[in-house]
This record gives sequence, C-alpha cells and structure tokens, in this order.
Amino acid sequence: MSFSCIRLSKICFLLSVVVCAVLLLLIPKFKTDWRPKSYPQPRPPLVFNGSSKSDTPLQQVESSSTDHLDDETNNMVPFIKDELVKQWSNYITDTRRSRLKATGKMNESPVNPLNSKMTNNVEPIEVSAKEKLELNDVFIAVKTTRKYHKTRLNLLFQTWISQAKELTFIFTDWEDGELRLRAEDHVINTNCSAVHTRQALCCKMSVEYDKFLESGRKWFCHVDDDNYVNVKTLLHLLSAFSHSQDVYIGRPSLDHPIEAADHVRNDASTTAKFWFATGGAGFCISRGLALKMSPWASLGSFISTAERIRLPDDCTIGYIIEGLLEVKLLHSPLFHSHLENLQRLRGDTVLKQITLSYGGPENKHNVVTVDEVFSVQQDPTRFKSVHCLLYPDTLWCPPLMLK
Repeated sequence: MSFSCIRLSKICFLLSVVVCAVLLLLIPKFKTDWRPKSYPQPRPPLVFNGSSKSDTPLQQVESSSTDHLDDETNNMVPFIKDELVKQWSNYITDTRRSRLKATGKMNESPVNPLNSKMTNNVEPIEVSAKEKLELNDVFIAVKTTRKYHKTRLNLLFQTWISQAKELTFIFTDWEDGELRLRAEDHVINTNCSAVHTRQALCCKMSVEYDKFLESGRKWFCHVDDDNYVNVKTLLHLLSAFSHSQDVYIGRPSLDHPIEAADHVRNDASTTAKFWFATGGAGFCISRGLALKMSPWASLGSFISTAERIRLPDDCTIGYIIEGLLEVKLLHSPLFHSHLENLQRLRGDTVLKQITLSYGGPENKHNVVTVDEVFSVQQDPTRFKSVHCLLYPDTLWCPPLMLK
C-alpha cells in the first residue's frame, strides 16, 4: 500500500512536469508582438525667453501648429508661422531683467513702394483692391475720457459714428449709463486713469489692442475723440492690402524718425530710431501684423514695453512695429490731426481724406475749409458740414443738401 502511494506520487509529479513543459512551449504562440506606440506629443510652447547666458535661437514651433494663423481669430497668443519664428529668432528675452537682446543690428526698415506714392499727396491713391472688406472687418477704437462724453462723443455719434456703429468701439475710463445705453457693448470701460498721462494713455491702448485681438476682425484702427473718420475712404484704402500682410499705416507728426534710449533690447547704452504714426491723426494695423506684436503688446505686455522705453502709446506702437519687428510705417497724408495746419485742406479735397480733426480752445480757427453748410458759430469743428456733404440724406442736414 505504501509502495502504491509513492508510485502514484511520482506519476503525478511527472505529469505536472509534462504539463508545465507543454505550457511553456505553447506560450510563444499566443504571445502578440509589442511595439512602442507613437503617442501624440504635446506641442512645445512658443518661448520668448531664455537664459541670460544663452544665445540660442527661439524654439521652433512644430509645423502642424503653424498652419492656423490665417484661421485664428480669438486666441490672444496664436501659433506663429515659420517666417515669423525666423524673424523673431534673433531676439531673446531675459525674464529676470525684462530686456530684449538683439543679436543683429537694427537697420532701417525696407522702403515700401507705396510710400513714394502716398507721401505729400492729399488725394487717395488709385490702387487695385486686394480683398473686399465689409464694415465688420474693421475695428475702429475711439479713445476718450469722461470729460468729453457729452461734448466730443455727442458730436461723433451725431456724425460719422451714425454711419459706422457696428465697427466703432468707445474706450473710456468711466462707467457712463447714458453712453452704455447709446453704444451698448461697443463701449468699453478700461478702468484706466482719467489723467492725461503716458501711463493712462498706454493703459487704454493696451485694452484697445487686446479687444481687437478678441474680436477676430481684420483691421485695427485707432482714432481720438476729436477725429472725423470718413469710413468709405478708409475701407477703400484698406482694401488695397491683404489683412494677413504686415501693414502699419498712418501719419507721422515729425519729419524725421524718433530716437529713444533702448531699454528693451539692451541696457539703454544704445538708442533706437523708428517712425511712428501719431495717434491724434489715427492709424491702422493689419491683423497679421497685430498678431506678431503679441509678445510685446498683449495681456498687459504693452504697458510693460512702454514703461521700459518711457514713451507714450503711439510711440510705443511705432517702436514695436518698426524697432522690433522691422516693419516699415506707410506714411499716408490722408490722416490728419489738430497738430497740423488744417486750413490748407479746402473744397472737395476735404471729402477725400480719411481722418480730420480740429484745433483746441487755444487755436479754434484751425479747422478745414468746406462749403458753407452750417455757419462757423453753428459748426465750429466743421464736422457737421463735412458730414452733410458726404451724407446729404441725413435727417438733420439742411434741405438744400438734398438737391
């Protein structure tokens, strides 16, 4: 009996060994081939900063992330096309010192052939349209302050804004219930200071820029609350360009480039020379160029840039575009501020301009000369007369204008 149990145990052991051996032989047949899968990798962020000791170029963005620039509308910091990355690759921001270092020299921007046609010519240049523009393709930002809500803004609403409500946005520094009822969501309280200082002006310009990017529109145009905008002529001019091109157009207030200590790219041991379009006459920037300004202008960066170079808002715009991005300002004589002699504009020429202005209390007679629609006492700025000549079917225009 004892012998039989031992023998049975041996047989069971041998059987278990055989079963294990068979299983070991069969396992490879059921084994599936394993290959490491190529999971999608996160896109590297667009880096504008680096070590203060590093001179390596900006990290390149994956090609798959650069195909959406033309379609992008609402992203505050969009993906950048290859040519833009190359253009910015010479600059590295030191985040500890908030400086922008240039690895190459800042040469003057290349001359645009349209400059020679537009400079000193108060007549619109006849150029073929590159794209058809609708009213809602343009974003006109009107900078104002509480002090002028019932004077300057009332005049603008009565005249040119009445023809361009959908593309006009009012940027002010105070919540005005009456203005809100009139302009609804097209009035933006920037919460900036109402004091006329560099910091307050740059604060408003920063909000204007950010709101434009959010809007997804094709063109950003800035004007002051003492400007009349001829919307038809403006659309005609902008349609000569593509909004994806680098376009910065306006009128300089000086006859030479401005020179300022460059606190952004270095320690101000050198100066930067650049043209800028005066905000008092108005200026326009294409969306393609506005997106490229983003590292120095979006989400409060504009205020920081202005503080480093210690210049007002319109000068800072010129510095970013001409000084950093090396895009030439297109000098247009069709934009006008109160700083120039407006009386030289007479007759039909007045109606062909893009923006007009008028002199302040110290120079009340600095206004354009137009046909007598309203007397100077009735229309000291001449805006009402200009408007009735452009839009004679306006209800409050004299009946004579309807003939």
